[in-house]
Amino acid sequence: MTKRLNRVIAAVLVTAVLALTGCADTGKPEKLNEAGRPEDTVFQVSTINALLQGLYDGEMTCGELKKQGDLGVGTFDGLDGEMVVVDGRVLQVKADGKVLPAPDGEKTPFATVAFFKPEQEQKAVEAADFAQLQRLLDGLVTNRNMFYAIRLDGTFSYVKTRSVPRQVKPYPPLAEAVKNQSVLETRNVRGTVVGFYCPPYMQGINVSGYHLHFVTEDRRQGGHLLECAVQEGTVQMDPVRGFHLILPAGSDFAKADLATDWKEELKKVESK
Repeated sequence: MTKRLNRVIAAVLVTAVLALTGCADTGKPEKLNEAGRPEDTVFQVSTINALLQGLYDGEMTCGELKKQGDLGVGTFDGLDGEMVVVDGRVLQVKADGKVLPAPDGEKTPFATVAFFKPEQEQKAVEAADFAQLQRLLDGLVTNRNMFYAIRLDGTFSYVKTRSVPRQVKPYPPLAEAVKNQSVLETRNVRGTVVGFYCPPYMQGINVSGYHLHFVTEDRRQGGHLLECAVQEGTVQMDPVRGFHLILPAGSDFAKADLATDWKEELKKVESK
């Protein structure tokens, strides 16, 4: 069985299950993306538990990924930096915090994207720290069992981000890889936060709760968001009803331990 056929079968199975357990008919025709799937869908490459175990080989090109969404987060082949997808552009935040446009041929081992069509907006947002920002977002997540695509544009008095240097085989687990991460602290800057809220039942498949990345307004610096203080901003939220997962077809994924609860390890990785 070919690798392509394996990926197609995995995608069809996941989509079928979610369709059977999905939402009621709204009476509106679904708008389809370039790949022929509904736009009201979170699209994901691989799982967070696979990434935690060091599965860093790219599965999908950035050119293909852009057909699935115009906002999102992820990483690159070999864990080479942080991915920020904003306004349809795939940006690569290198280990030094500098941002480059990712070539269409560059691959990702893990990414989450969606076509951003905000249904909620809150202006004049202020947050003294990341914890307060999350509490503010909690107030906008009216259905804890739904996905939400998130965008925050504003002025930040403080931003702390991280990025990870490219890894070489044999790949270390993510908890080891982030020990060599670069942490960048920026003050008094305008920028954009993008990412997702994922429901609790997505634990192990994605980051349960908030997974957010940052890029400056000039698109020159960014990374995985660790801490921030928002002086003023506007938050937009897009509740998303669908979920589509593409699973890796290689032997490394076949041998991965996806039954173990990696929640505590993920918590350490996300907060470092």
